[in-house]
Amino acid sequence: MATSNKNLSSYSNKNIGVISDKRFAIAVSEWNAEITESLYTGAVQTLIEQGAVKENIIRKTVPGSYELSLGAQWMAKREDIDAVICLGCVIQGETPHFDYICQAVAQGITSVALKYDKPVIFGVLTTLNHQQALDRAGGRHGNKGDEAAATAIKMLGF
Repeated sequence: MATSNKNLSSYSNKNIGVISDKRFAIAVSEWNAEITESLYTGAVQTLIEQGAVKENIIRKTVPGSYELSLGAQWMAKREDIDAVICLGCVIQGETPHFDYICQAVAQGITSVALKYDKPVIFGVLTTLNHQQALDRAGGRHGNKGDEAAATAIKMLGF
């Protein structure tokens, strides 16, 4: 969680192993594309900085955050994929829709990770407004995409 004491782009290099032979799938939501494209850029940049080969990073785009779970499942079932990173952004509106979507996405991504016994990372922003999302997609609180990529790498070395 980004706070004044922790930036999403700051992570420890501790327990980061060699990943040049690992293949990553990144599922990216089209909804709130301004935000999700920034998350994607951060994730890819972090993977490459840590040693991933660009050709081993596969992007799949889904319509919205709700569809991330199925997109992640399609990628996780592939034996040539070592980890899946899910990137999305859900911004609270005036109805309870936000609560239902956030809960479903969190549960769905968790279920995929457990079903396929591989890292499936929750890189989904769940913010109260657009500015909070911008702040966490490369703004003053860093980039959740960086954090999601670092988490995937660390889980591969677990």
